[in-house]
Amino acid sequence: MRDYFEQNILCPHCGHHTRIVVDASEGDQDYYEDCMACCNAMHIVVKRNELSDSVELSVDADDEQFF
Repeated sequence: MRDYFEQNILCPHCGHHTRIVVDASEGDQDYYEDCMACCNAMHIVVKRNELSDSVELSVDADDEQFF
């Protein structure tokens, strides 16, 4: 499994292509990173699946409100 790799993502706010470095060696992660173009926070979730030997990456705006 690749523990350390680069991935192109799209900013959920402005659609700007951004290249991030993903370090999956620490297992599952949940963090925020600012877009270089619009400076809005992107919510990034890294899920590591040991059984299928894969890494799943999801990006969202995290601006949904729950009532």
